[in-house]
Amino acid sequence: MRAVKINVPNPSSEQVEYYLRAWDEMENYHLQEDALDKLFFVLCPENTEMSDILLKVATLNEFYSTNIFSVYPVAKRILSLNIDARLEAGDVSLVSDVQKVTINGVKKNFYSFATKYCSHHKPLDYPIYDSYVEKVLCYFRDRDKFMSFKTPELKDYAKFKEALIAFRFFYGLDQYNLKEIDKYMWQLGKKFFSKSYGKNRAQEKQ
Repeated sequence: MRAVKINVPNPSSEQVEYYLRAWDEMENYHLQEDALDKLFFVLCPENTEMSDILLKVATLNEFYSTNIFSVYPVAKRILSLNIDARLEAGDVSLVSDVQKVTINGVKKNFYSFATKYCSHHKPLDYPIYDSYVEKVLCYFRDRDKFMSFKTPELKDYAKFKEALIAFRFFYGLDQYNLKEIDKYMWQLGKKFFSKSYGKNRAQEKQ
């Protein structure tokens, strides 16, 4: 069976602006983001109290359906890492520390969640990884050769961020920050690479 050829529009400022407007018009998306911003920026900006971390982990898990069935060990792991100074410094290695959690003796890897947790503290420094963004990066890698990387390497957060920055530079989109590029790429991936068009980012799996 022949694969269906997908023709994704070339990245441009017009495309980014189109999808940024579309994001603002999706009330459920941007109101959810507003609620998370209030939680992470105003109510619980630090990660020194277990109750604050639990609230943030549980809310992210609920909003994004990240399939963390026991949030306490995740929150405990984050508390043990003393992450605030590293967040402030934009330390990309923090993601790999947050993503590795042992629950009931089983080692878990919550990569997508870890990028979301860091991103909601410092959205300009920590772009969110999910499968839609990965598919967009791989599509344009194969089509235009904007960067050389193997798909599994995107699970290395430093490599993932490097690929996003290379993508932004290659297509002349440096006027947009990584949060704006993220909103554009996620919607693009959802439109062209999703089998279920009714699925939103709140249902994105690990």
